[in-house]
Amino acid sequence: MDLPPTLTRRSEEFLRSVLFAQTRTGASSSDKDAVFSPYDKRLLSNLPLQMSLYFNMWFFPCWWISEIAALHLKYPALGNHYKFILVTILCLMTLIEAIRLYLGYTGNLQEKLPELAGFWLLTILLQFPLILFQLFNEAILILPLERSVHIILTIFILTQVFYGFAALRDIVRHREVGFQKFE
Repeated sequence: MDLPPTLTRRSEEFLRSVLFAQTRTGASSSDKDAVFSPYDKRLLSNLPLQMSLYFNMWFFPCWWISEIAALHLKYPALGNHYKFILVTILCLMTLIEAIRLYLGYTGNLQEKLPELAGFWLLTILLQFPLILFQLFNEAILILPLERSVHIILTIFILTQVFYGFAALRDIVRHREVGFQKFE
């Protein structure tokens, strides 16, 4: 029993695109048409960045609960200005982290450059300084549980800074090649 010709042709196109896709790394300026062939449907999302975002999404509620517990324990011993600062930082970090993780997921998985750039800027300009303040300022009476969860969150943030930059660079290069095709 033979398959219909349209099904045969589509399966051949699919196999050709999956098995015999050309790599982008060796493409020269004369190969621009080969880079953007109809069979080139590769994703540029960054797997290490996505893994870091995924684990960060599951770790953040643990960080938040431990931060609330630590704040409850040390609140009476803190000065009034540090009470205000720590509550403000907790509220800001919660809000920023929700926005940041959403932008990271959207920007990385859907290869949206503005969302990924927003994620990277929020990470490096807001989250990183806030977590470093909580990790290294001894005047806020850092508890051992607090220090350990801050170290883990700092590792997540650092990996997301580096892999986010790599993902941004790859998407920009891919789009640059696409624009050069039309010159």
